[in-house]
Amino acid sequence: MFSQRSWSVHVVCTLLSIYSFGDGLIEMCGIIRPEAPVVLPIGSNFTALCILNDHCYSLGKIHANQIIWRTKNVLVPKEQYHVINQTVSSVTFSDITMIPSPLTCNIMVAGNIEQNIYGVEIQLGFPPEKPKNLSCIVIQTQPELFILRCTWDPGRETFLNTNYSLKSRWPDKMLPECIPQKTKNACDVPIFVFFVTMKIWVEAKNELGEVESDHIEFDPLQYVKPLPPNKLSVNSGEFPTVLKLSWTNRFNIVSTVLKYIIRYKTVNSTSWSEVPREETDSQRTSFAIQELRPFTKYVFQLCCAINYAHPRSNGYEGYWSDWSEEVVGFTAEDMPTKGPAVWRKISTPSPGNWTLELTWKELYPSEANGVILGYEVSISGKPPVSFPMKVYSQLNVTKLILNVQNGTYEVRITAYNKVGKSPTSVLLISPTNSKAPVKDIVAFPKDGKLWVNWTAPKEFVNKYIIEWYEVCEHSDCSTEWQQEPGTKHSAFLKGDIKPFKCYNITVIPLYVNGQGEGRSTQAYLQQDVPSNGPSVQTKKVGKFEALLEWKPLSVDEQNGFIKYYNITYKTATGNETVVIVNASQTEYPLSSLSSDTLYMVQMAAYTEIGGRSGPQFTFTTKKFGEGEIEAIVVPVCLAFLIVTLLGVLFCFSKRDIIKKHIWPNVPDPSKSVIAQWSPQTPSKHFNSKEQIYPEGSFTDVSVVEIEADDKKSLSEPDLKPFDLLKKEKNASEGHSSGIGGSSCMSSPRQSVSDSDEGEPAQNTSSTVQYSTVVPNGYRDQIPPVQVFSRSESTQPLLESEERPEDQQVLKSDSSTPTHSYFKQNGNWDDTVTDGGSSERVKQISPINEEDVAGLHCAQMGGCGAEGDEQGVSPGAFHPCPEGPSMQFEPTRINTVTDNEIPKSYLPQTVRQGGYMPQ
Repeated sequence: MFSQRSWSVHVVCTLLSIYSFGDGLIEMCGIIRPEAPVVLPIGSNFTALCILNDHCYSLGKIHANQIIWRTKNVLVPKEQYHVINQTVSSVTFSDITMIPSPLTCNIMVAGNIEQNIYGVEIQLGFPPEKPKNLSCIVIQTQPELFILRCTWDPGRETFLNTNYSLKSRWPDKMLPECIPQKTKNACDVPIFVFFVTMKIWVEAKNELGEVESDHIEFDPLQYVKPLPPNKLSVNSGEFPTVLKLSWTNRFNIVSTVLKYIIRYKTVNSTSWSEVPREETDSQRTSFAIQELRPFTKYVFQLCCAINYAHPRSNGYEGYWSDWSEEVVGFTAEDMPTKGPAVWRKISTPSPGNWTLELTWKELYPSEANGVILGYEVSISGKPPVSFPMKVYSQLNVTKLILNVQNGTYEVRITAYNKVGKSPTSVLLISPTNSKAPVKDIVAFPKDGKLWVNWTAPKEFVNKYIIEWYEVCEHSDCSTEWQQEPGTKHSAFLKGDIKPFKCYNITVIPLYVNGQGEGRSTQAYLQQDVPSNGPSVQTKKVGKFEALLEWKPLSVDEQNGFIKYYNITYKTATGNETVVIVNASQTEYPLSSLSSDTLYMVQMAAYTEIGGRSGPQFTFTTKKFGEGEIEAIVVPVCLAFLIVTLLGVLFCFSKRDIIKKHIWPNVPDPSKSVIAQWSPQTPSKHFNSKEQIYPEGSFTDVSVVEIEADDKKSLSEPDLKPFDLLKKEKNASEGHSSGIGGSSCMSSPRQSVSDSDEGEPAQNTSSTVQYSTVVPNGYRDQIPPVQVFSRSESTQPLLESEERPEDQQVLKSDSSTPTHSYFKQNGNWDDTVTDGGSSERVKQISPINEEDVAGLHCAQMGGCGAEGDEQGVSPGAFHPCPEGPSMQFEPTRINTVTDNEIPKSYLPQTVRQGGYMPQ
């Protein structure tokens, strides 16, 4: 447990700490009993005493109750203290398993300082156990030198310094004891005396006890391990199967006999063969080893032991020596013991002809029995083929190619060395495999080899041919073969069979008069997980289903037979779904999927060893199923077509109404003769119509109706305009037609009435027709001039003229004459006032048709030239040939004051493109 050096260091340090110095002398202030070194058995009780010295003046007057116990600076609980008297204190430890060392006795002095008094080193351990299993052997180290080596079992560890010694005694003499040097359970003793029985035992001792082993009786000659034979040599005999082994012995004790063990093997073998021991239990220095293979290199080894035949040995054989050094021997050549295995490969370059490729195997060394110098091959045809025998001798190759006719042939081949020829191998080649094949062929790995089993046919089989090749992607795979006797039903492939490669194996039975059809199987010497996983993709995707497809793994990627596929698919938030698929499938339909959803698919291929997953693949299901879009689009299109057809038919049936609202009959102003009924107008306004009124300009004609009652209230000078209107009416008759198809001449209706002319009492109103010509530019372009003219258009009025119920008029609530403006859409424009007074537009009853006709004549000026006298400047009018026609809006002036004189022309302006429906 503690080394002697460390124990000494602790003791010295403890002693230095417990001595005080005074007057040049060392005085000890206390001591611990038992004194160091303290050795204790593990698990025992221990009590220590600290005894103070009364004459230690350096510490003053002290008492035992001031003593403090520590174990390696750890305070011992005061419960374990016991004060015996004023100078003695004890401490007790029960069931000691481990006490930290050292144990110190300390005291507290003035200034609350702890002072060490004494300390001891404690060692824990066990007493030695009785040594067991004492055995001895006499070892020969030199031809004349022997040693006695004894070993024993010392028992449990003591944790203390324990001494062992080997003691021996002759019957009359005690021999020197042997102390182990490097170990505690073995010791070597030189010995020179044989034929004397000895007594031997072992003694063990430490500070806790001493014990001896059992005494044994020992005969040195019975337990001798001799040196192995040396100077081995091997000689070839006259026979190719015999070798002679010679040696010398190095154990030469008188009256002793040795026995031997001889073992041998071929050079490349790992297993040894032994010569039977009963043939080598006699004293000898050579031995002839028989039944060896010719032309084979062998390795030999030899060992020996004392052939001790003591009656008390009870069959004890003694100790065998170590194996001698190896020696190599070589047997002589002999004739080959077996003919070469021969096989054929047939191809048909043209009908009726064969290319016959003959191949044969080289003989194994155990079959060749020497160096094969060449081969001799003969081939002959069997009827009905007439093929003369051909012999090919001294061939040093293992292949022969012949061009023959298809038929039956017999091939014979022999190998030869310098001793002789081998037996002849015969191969019968027939055009058909008409014989029975083997059954139940199966291949499997066993003991690191690929074995093939089959069930033999009922007929007698001469031999079997086993063909195999490594399955590869291309078709030109190298084929190997071997020949097995017809008595076998199983064999292992004798070639370079690689792990993780698939082999196709075929067994063909050969008969004396033909051959059977081959039967094949596939096998692996060793399987592994696939190198890669399959890559899956979608072949077809629907709304709730998807069809997955994948390519089978190549043979190089499989590394074994694929047992099944594992397909895992899931959504981004859904749970995984796993399905198992048969290995023969290349497609799999997924059903019960969600529409318009992204799926992730991964596929794994599994062999017997395990599986490997391929890359992940994602796809999205369709939002609509097959035919759903067509089911929606086709009815919608049909409905739209039907609605369209019905609408077209309805439009055709109502085309007059539609034309009236969308394409009304508009008069063509280009055909108007308005320029002809204004003679006072300067000619310059008519000679260049295109310049003054370019294409697109238009005019509006307005009609003002004056009530009869209002006329009477006017003064005599105020009636002059109306007289003029009357004259204009009379003068215009027969000159031009009125708007809407009524001319002034053809219409006898009066436009202006007064009391002198005797107008009918029922005529309560008269009309005055006037027009304001506003030439507007194309698309709101401002024209250079504005002129006024009467209208003499021969075009018929709009439908509003013949439908008085559609006419609208302006009625003013004030006494101020109104000027009304209309837009093309026929609605009323905002009312415009003269002199700042407001006007109110009202809808009134339409005027009498006769009054309208008379008013037209008066306005158009065809009946007289009074228009010029009224101060109205005549102006030219030239409508746009393609522009809108003129319109005349009848209006009535409801109220006129006494101070106001009604004017013959009240201009109203209608903007370009506008007209009032009549």
